[in-house]
Amino acid sequence: MTETTENLEHAEHAHASGNKKLALLIAILALVLAITETLSKSYQTEVILKHQEAANLWSFFQAKSVRGNAAQLAKTQLTLLGNPKDERVNAAIAKLDDAIAHYDSDEKSGEGKKELAHKAREAEHEAHAYMEKYEKMEMAAGMLQVAIVLASATIITGVAVLAYLSMGIGVVALAFIGAGLFGTVI
Repeated sequence: MTETTENLEHAEHAHASGNKKLALLIAILALVLAITETLSKSYQTEVILKHQEAANLWSFFQAKSVRGNAAQLAKTQLTLLGNPKDERVNAAIAKLDDAIAHYDSDEKSGEGKKELAHKAREAEHEAHAYMEKYEKMEMAAGMLQVAIVLASATIITGVAVLAYLSMGIGVVALAFIGAGLFGTVI
């Protein structure tokens, strides 16, 4: 009888020790999940901000286009209707030429159409890069949630394979987190 009682006590001790390890695994997975969700939300916010920046730059580009077209139209009207011998007409045409060139490209202020289009494309590219990071973090978060469920199921069922599966999924999630942080392709 004492041998059976002793075996039961050893089994209970081993089971309690295993549960502590599983609880620690769950705590680690939950911590990594919290960090991953925070990073994911940060990347999502950056996507929104970069898209807004690009939209603002394209709006500014369109405004420059409208002004440039208005200047081009005024120049065309002066050229067709004005007296080419009149100094004021020629001065106005020269001023409009300068304005048209200024609207097309203004390296000094960085606010010509050429520069604005470049900045807008850069913002779109950055938004795309943040979106890729966000998607990887979301994938990692989903995997971590599944890993937590599997580790919890191990405590309830006692099926050790679920714990190993949980750890494996956790490792894959870490790979996605690394890819999200460092921009590598998975």
